[in-house]
This record gives sequence, C-alpha cells and structure tokens, in this order.
Amino acid sequence: MNAVKFAVNLSILLTDLPLLERPAAAAKAGFDAVELWWPFDGPEPPNRDLAALRQAIEDAGVRLTGLNFDAGDMAAGERGLLARPDGSARFQANIDVAVRLAGELGCGVLNALYGNDPGTDRTLAVANLRRAADAAASIGATVVVEALNSHENPKYPITSSQAAFELIDEVDRENVALLADLYHLHRMGEDVLELIDRHGAGFGHVQIADDPGRGRPGSGRMPYGEIFARLAAAGYQGHVGLEYRHEGPGAFDWRQA
Repeated sequence: MNAVKFAVNLSILLTDLPLLERPAAAAKAGFDAVELWWPFDGPEPPNRDLAALRQAIEDAGVRLTGLNFDAGDMAAGERGLLARPDGSARFQANIDVAVRLAGELGCGVLNALYGNDPGTDRTLAVANLRRAADAAASIGATVVVEALNSHENPKYPITSSQAAFELIDEVDRENVALLADLYHLHRMGEDVLELIDRHGAGFGHVQIADDPGRGRPGSGRMPYGEIFARLAAAGYQGHVGLEYRHEGPGAFDWRQA
C-alpha cells in the first residue's frame, strides 16, 4: 500500500506571504510538492512573471503537481472559461502558456474549470477540453474536470461526480479525468468512500478540505484517516492537494496528530 503524497495549494494556503515566497515556505514546512490556481491576472502574462514563478518553485526544491488554466476573475466569483462564449478566446489563449509552464516544471495535471451559468455552451466546452487535452498530451499531462458544490458556487453547473464523468466521456480523450475534490463532493452529499473504492485508481487528481468549514483535516466531520487509507488501497498514484483554508500558525499540525 502506497503512502499518500500531499501537495500544498499555494493559492489558498500560506497566503500571508507573497506568491514567490510560498514555495520555499511549503518546503520549510516539510512538503516537496505544490499546486496553484492560475496565479496571474490574464491568460498571457509577461515572460518575466512566468520566469520568476518558475525560478521560485525550482529554487525551493519543490515540484509543481497541479496547475489551473486561467479561470477568469476567481475573486469576483468567476469559475472558469471553458464553456463560456465570452471567455473561450481567453481560455484558448491560455492553453499553450499554461501547458508550457507545466511542462517546464514537470507538472502533469492541468485543471480546466467549466464556467458559470447562465450562458454556458456544452458543445464549446467539449471542443475546448479536447483542444486543451491535445495540447497537454504533448507534455504527457492530464486535463482534469472538477465538480464544485452549489452552496458556495450556485451558478456552476457541474456539481457531482456523475456530471463530471458524463462530460469526460463526451470529450473522449484518454488524458481527461476527474479531479475528485472530496470537500466539494461531500458537501453535495456524495459518499466519497464509495467513490474512491469505485473510481479512485482512475482519478486524475484529488483535493481535500474538511466539511463543514473547508478547514484542515480533523476540523470537520469527514473521515480522513479512512479516506487516505482507501485512496492508497484503490491504487491512486497522484498527489493529494491541500486546498483548505487556515489562518495563522499550525496549518499543517494535523499531519502529526
């Protein structure tokens, strides 16, 4: 049975530090892997900004194991561009930039958020996912589809693993898979242990936070000891992204509990 490997999501944790200092902070906390939402304001940031981020990750000695494509203005509530006619050009402009950055850093997972209703276009989403998957295949990477909970994301239409699997099947690319965000799925009432048992070996990526509250494991009611054991038993080989909220010291103390 393989031990679970963790990656710190630098877009939600260690945010008291400037972005370029967070990889080193993750390394100091004992991690060798990190992940990121798209950390720039637009789809095609200046090369100097890309180089600075790449250098910070390399200098810290950590590996980037997950990267979101540009998803629009997340702070303002946008949740992706994939299916949005008014965001498709921006998404397409970002594909090669994100894939190149991922390739340079050895990142094998790229997350494409669907986009909020009203106005999403399923046919456009499928076409854009295929375009992204074909580009990602050039570096041996997987594109993942994520379901979000409707309590916090009421306009996001992909809210269950079943809905995500249906989209993945429609795209019909070997390197498109589920991002199993167990917090979001649990919040929607899914049996995450059953999901892991049935599909865990094929997950493209996993992210976690505890429910309720989106805090660190142990702060809510989710059985994370059992979850980690089931992931290992299912044969999941990837990292588990730590995508929970925590302010102040002790963000990672649960690992010693």
